Amino acid sequence: MKELEKLYDRIVQRVNINLRELDFDVCPFAQELIPPDQMSKFYAFYGITPDHPLDLHFEHSALAGSYFLGKCQVKNSLLYKSDIRGDELKRKDQDIVFDDFSLTLDNDERITIKESALVKTLVHNFSHDPETPEQFFIKNTLAMDYSNIHGSPSDGCFLGPFATVDLTTMRDCAIGEYSYIQAGEISHLKVNPGTIWVQSPGNFNFLYKYPQEILKKYISLSPNKVPWGVLIDFINERKEQFQRVFDFVNLDAIESIPTTASLDRYAVILPKMKIGDNVLISQRAYLENSVMGKGANAQENCFIINSSLEGFNVSAHGAKIIESDLGLQVFVGFNSFLFGKKKSRLKVGKGCVIMPHTIIDIDTPLEIPEDHLVWGLIRNKDELKNNSLSLEQMNNITSFVTMGNMHFEGSGKLFVQAFKDRIHHILEANGAFFENDRNEGHAQRNQNLSLNTIQPFQFGTKEGMYPTIRILP
Repeated sequence: MKELEKLYDRIVQRVNINLRELDFDVCPFAQELIPPDQMSKFYAFYGITPDHPLDLHFEHSALAGSYFLGKCQVKNSLLYKSDIRGDELKRKDQDIVFDDFSLTLDNDERITIKESALVKTLVHNFSHDPETPEQFFIKNTLAMDYSNIHGSPSDGCFLGPFATVDLTTMRDCAIGEYSYIQAGEISHLKVNPGTIWVQSPGNFNFLYKYPQEILKKYISLSPNKVPWGVLIDFINERKEQFQRVFDFVNLDAIESIPTTASLDRYAVILPKMKIGDNVLISQRAYLENSVMGKGANAQENCFIINSSLEGFNVSAHGAKIIESDLGLQVFVGFNSFLFGKKKSRLKVGKGCVIMPHTIIDIDTPLEIPEDHLVWGLIRNKDELKNNSLSLEQMNNITSFVTMGNMHFEGSGKLFVQAFKDRIHHILEANGAFFENDRNEGHAQRNQNLSLNTIQPFQFGTKEGMYPTIRILP
């Protein structure tokens, strides 16, 4: 246990050194972040498929309950129930195009985690940093509960709970809780909680800021205390169901699953589920009494409860959909919280885009018309009116618009097209369009996934640590 504590202290100090210019001290937040006595109680595990190059290397690291897929290396780091997903790593001899530059890779891309602490964090690969195309690095970084590092190399950063950094290289930044950042490249920034920022320099800039006092109801963070709020309570109420899938080696098979669909071994699937063709259910997703239409997906840490998804729906990492009916091709962004009630259901029309980190918390029925962009905090029809635009209206913006706490400038047409392209890529990569042995994706390839466990030291000064292990193809 002494080695574990020394490792954690060293990581915290390294993060603090990087954040010194921001005058941001992670020590108070780190004190309650990881329970040392739990680190030896959880096995790590990794997946093997014929489609993902395997090359794991652990050195003086702790990996409790964490999951690895693809070519990964973890050195002098501490991970607790994190998902390191490498199913879209770039391959040797692949051509990479960035602006006017083209590069052929000499090696397979590798996820490299060094001197970092990741807690219940999703790491999804495919780095968009053209300077390091063969290495997706996370170093000197501390990420808290249910944060997402999505295609975003990170050096010297802090991510609060439910924060997401998407397709953005970040250096020496502190990202507040429930913030979503997609901005290409950022450095030496302190981002306030509840900031939703989507920028393509020269094309568009979308910015929304949650009212701080209201946001605290849903997620709060303070020194010397674990995160709390409605989002944390919602997840904690369902912990026991997740414990079962991790405790048992063999679970009863789920009946009536199409041969083209894929349900991860470590997803929670409760009764009365209807699963359509080409559906992908990812690691740590939670589904109960719901319908997943053809080509729909539930990505890591998603919750879909008493809801219907008509088909070709994208539920991005951490999305929560409760007592809701979603039409065809609805996109629900990262960590969004669609919280309908039994007698106050939410209906979302075909083709809608629910922006990442949107909160819809209603006590009366609410319907969102087809082909609308929705963002921010929505609790009634008036707030929906102030926090949504039709995609046609968005397409016609050529300069700027301000609506409440949202400010947009640039080309609305390019903004909408960027989202449509991203949604199509996700569906395509997940195998939503698979038919007649064509357009295969994760939903089909993951059926060949084999899972393996790795055990930490159970006693002595190295308790909770993992032996150095090399697992080669």
